[in-house]
Amino acid sequence: MDALFDPNGNRKYLTQSECEAFLEAARHIERDRRTFCEVLHYSGARISEVLNLAIGRIDLNAHAVTFESLKKRKKGIYRTVPLPSSMIERVDLVHGIRERQKLGHSSERVWTFSRTTAWRIIKGVMKEAGISVEGAASPKGLRHGYGVSAVTNNIPLTMVQKWLGHADLSTTAIYVNALGAEERKIAERMWSNKTSV
Repeated sequence: MDALFDPNGNRKYLTQSECEAFLEAARHIERDRRTFCEVLHYSGARISEVLNLAIGRIDLNAHAVTFESLKKRKKGIYRTVPLPSSMIERVDLVHGIRERQKLGHSSERVWTFSRTTAWRIIKGVMKEAGISVEGAASPKGLRHGYGVSAVTNNIPLTMVQKWLGHADLSTTAIYVNALGAEERKIAERMWSNKTSV
C-alpha cells in the first residue's frame, strides 16, 4: 500500500498552496503542456492515464473525462472524473476536441508526447513554482495532493476512491493522514461543531 510519508517522515504529497503555485507556473508554458498539467492536477489521475486519454473520452457537456485504469490487472476498466468547466473548455480550445470528435478522431490521444517528456514537463513546472520537497515534487505528489485536498474538503472517501480508481477503500483512507494546514482544516471542522462554554 502507498503512504503519504517516506520512512523518514517526509511528506509525499503537495499542499494546497503548492498545488496553487503549480497551476500558476503552468500558466506560463506552452498551451498544450499547460492543459496536460491542469488535467493531471484536477483529475488526480496517474501520468500514464492522462497520456493515454483519448479525444472521445472527453465529455464536453458533462465536463468530465473518462480514464482507463491502467494499473489494474485487466484492460477495459474505466472511471469518469468531473473537471472544472473552464478547464474542459480550455482543453477544447487548445486541442480542438469538439471538432476532432465530429471528424471521427475519437480514438486519437489528446497528448502525443512520451512519458519521459511528460515527467520533465511536470518537474520543470514544479521547479518554476518553487516546489522542492523531495518525494512530493513529482507527478505522484500531485496525485496524493488531490487525495488530501478531497478529504480536507469533506468529499466522501467512497467518491475519492472512485475518482482515483482505487480497488480498495483502505488505499484511499491514507489521505486522512494529512499534515499541517490540511490537518488543521479537518480539525477546525470538528471544533466548529463544539459549543463554547
